[in-house]
Amino acid sequence: YMKKDEILLSKYLIISIFINLDLRNNCNMDYKLVEKFLTRLRVQRFSENTIENYKSQLIYFLKISNQYKPEDITDNQLEKFIIWLVNEKNIGQSYQKAMLATLKKFYKEIFNREVNLSHLYPKRKENKLPKFLTQNEIKKIIDITENLKHKTIITTIYSCGLRLSELLELKISYIKSEQDCIVIRQSKGNKDRIVMLSPKLLDLLREYYKKYKPKEYVFEGQLGGKYSARSVQQILKKSIEIAKIKTQASVHTLRHSYATHLLENGTDIRIIKELLGHNSIKTTEIYTHITDVQKHKLRSPLDFL
Repeated sequence: YMKKDEILLSKYLIISIFINLDLRNNCNMDYKLVEKFLTRLRVQRFSENTIENYKSQLIYFLKISNQYKPEDITDNQLEKFIIWLVNEKNIGQSYQKAMLATLKKFYKEIFNREVNLSHLYPKRKENKLPKFLTQNEIKKIIDITENLKHKTIITTIYSCGLRLSELLELKISYIKSEQDCIVIRQSKGNKDRIVMLSPKLLDLLREYYKKYKPKEYVFEGQLGGKYSARSVQQILKKSIEIAKIKTQASVHTLRHSYATHLLENGTDIRIIKELLGHNSIKTTEIYTHITDVQKHKLRSPLDFL
């Protein structure tokens, strides 16, 4: 993978810091800098999920530029790196923003240096509608999943509109069966929130608990501790394949489906905002574009011919 990057990069940045880059020597990367950076983030109380994202992006950058000392790389060279990512690696806007944020934060925290990369942030807003599954597709996926643990994982994500990181961090103590709710602790933005606990989900969780007897986290690995993100992704992928669902879907698609189906069933968008843990109502309003056609029972002009 890195050899492929080397070829593309050296072709594009002939006169930049990446000329004749030899990624086979990436063992020279200074992991102490990475650890120092991550320590700063933890002290500043960033969530573990955010820290992991920073870590992944920083390591990639340091491996790409490993023949140079990070402190010697100029703003102009950083700009060429971002241009290469956009033009040669075809990264999306979200990854572009994340990499820029990582570089800015890294140089500020480690070298007390302000890097000027603001002109590289995407100016045009992406207007992509969130992918979602229909209620029938969701039911089919859940029904087709025979393994009790796997079925409970998929059902919990959809029933509560959880992010993957929130599912993995979900502890037994967060489930408040007497109050018919689940507390989501320190999710994105270090915020707590409460979501409803469906009676169907509660019955499934009780059945699951009796069989697997988790100790701390609701979903744990074979040796205890948090379940792995990759395992959850593979579980859903397999169930989608068995159910023969043609719609491309990820774990986050279940969250989009949750919001869409709530809106379809008449739930106030302000309530959905709180259930999803969004900071702004504008983030939640994207789901109205999906449901407006159904809500107003709009018909195609073809139907009038």
